[in-house]
Amino acid sequence: MGPGDDSLVGKFWRPARPRKRKRQTRRNLWQSRIKWYGLPVLGLVVGVWATLRFSLLAPDPPVNPNDLCEIFREHTVWYDYAKESQERWGTPIATQMAFVYYESSFRSHARPPRTLLWGFIPWSRPTTAYGYAQALDPAWGEYLAANGDGIFTVRTDMEYALDFVGWYNHLTNRQLGIPFYNPRQLYLAYHEGRGGYARKTFARKPEVTALASRVQARAFRYDNQLKSCEQEFQCWRWYQFWPFCSANPSPQ
Repeated sequence: MGPGDDSLVGKFWRPARPRKRKRQTRRNLWQSRIKWYGLPVLGLVVGVWATLRFSLLAPDPPVNPNDLCEIFREHTVWYDYAKESQERWGTPIATQMAFVYYESSFRSHARPPRTLLWGFIPWSRPTTAYGYAQALDPAWGEYLAANGDGIFTVRTDMEYALDFVGWYNHLTNRQLGIPFYNPRQLYLAYHEGRGGYARKTFARKPEVTALASRVQARAFRYDNQLKSCEQEFQCWRWYQFWPFCSANPSPQ
């Protein structure tokens, strides 16, 4: 090539080096921004998601908590959770729901009211009970250790609350021999703890024994109601079909 051609070639290739450096500079800039802002932004997104998931979007208590059929019509997925817990641990669906009714009135973030200092200053809470099942911190810790500790396994989720009730009653049945069809005694052990039940601490607490009797009455009433409507909640999902799903009331 002649001198003119050489000059053209030189002009064509020289600008490529600044563009490459510019791309590298832009890449370094974004890497720096991600380094400084990425984790805080990710934390903010996770925090917002968790707030929506476990607080603001928590389902409202049932409109008619005295009718188990109406409860499951309003929150059909709760039937699935109770059914899964029954199949895994043995506690009847109606008994599980009676426990939750008296523990939290179906409020996802229920806590014991705070005590008052000097009669008017809100102070500490009497226990660490929390969530649908009012599980105490030590018992919930044992549940997580036995069944897998995950960040999404929380007391404010009905799925895990019902599973906790089933798990606790399973241990009660195994250690104390209380049958699953005896809601009154199961609830006494649930309220007092298995050690307290063995020591009969409830014998000195007429309000607790009266509450346990109410739990049993509601469990039996819920059971009778469920027998009339359970088929509505079986095989209701699009992927549940015969022969893998049979819409027959389960024995309780």
